Amino acid sequence: MLRLALRNGDRPTKFADAGANSECGPLGRYCSLSTPFARHALHGAAAFRRAGARFQIRDSLMQIKAILFDIDGTLVDTNDMHVLAWEEAFATVGGSFDRQVIHDQIGKGTDMLVPTLLPDADEEQQEKLGDTHGAIFKAKYLETAKPFAQAHDLLAHAHGLGQQVVLASSASEAELDHYIDLLDARDLIATTTSSDDVEKTKPAPDIFATALKKLPNIDPTEVIVVGDTPYDIEAAAKCGIAAVAVRSGKFKDEQLQSAGAIAIYDDVAALLASYATSPLGR
Repeated sequence: MLRLALRNGDRPTKFADAGANSECGPLGRYCSLSTPFARHALHGAAAFRRAGARFQIRDSLMQIKAILFDIDGTLVDTNDMHVLAWEEAFATVGGSFDRQVIHDQIGKGTDMLVPTLLPDADEEQQEKLGDTHGAIFKAKYLETAKPFAQAHDLLAHAHGLGQQVVLASSASEAELDHYIDLLDARDLIATTTSSDDVEKTKPAPDIFATALKKLPNIDPTEVIVVGDTPYDIEAAAKCGIAAVAVRSGKFKDEQLQSAGAIAIYDDVAALLASYATSPLGR
């Protein structure tokens, strides 16, 4: 049974159970947690169990050896741009959706996003819409996309601690390559995965599973995902990896918690500021 010490200010109060027979390696590193963090952690552990993932309890400090970073909405401010590009792409086939409806699917690749909104679209139509979206995004938005504040600094900090930095995105390989330069991260990253490397994108586990295969001798309990959408968190859970969420993708806390996030930060700058006490810290 996982036990988390809840704190009231600086004074420990009582232990709370994350559930009988639960196992949670990343959470097991903490002998005490602040109350807001503990609330997210308990909720995330429960969601993780529902996803069928298993955590291993660690009695001693567990070092995170690798961090899998999502890009769009996490490191680079592009979610609203993708909404507009998808809106225009759907219009080419007579599709019209509220922008919030489209936003709620951002984080998925074409193979997952299009069938959700256009369930009758066949594979050829899905691929064509994906190509149209990609062309619009590249022509109108890609060159104007900006990293979130301190995104590079977060990657550099993790790299400086000896943690392997991985960019794992549902974006295309071409977009990912652009973002590597935008983030000035070529000397910081250990490996990458993109939609071009997998059969299915998030929330399927393929992106993160492929990344794990590129990290020899590292167990999923030694890895953390950082993402902005429920689909990042769900995909991570299917690989037995815990996930930290950021609000910069404009998803609600309830959505991120329900997916299984073990902690939520406003953005990567806030995560960097709290790095030592976050799930990423050593």
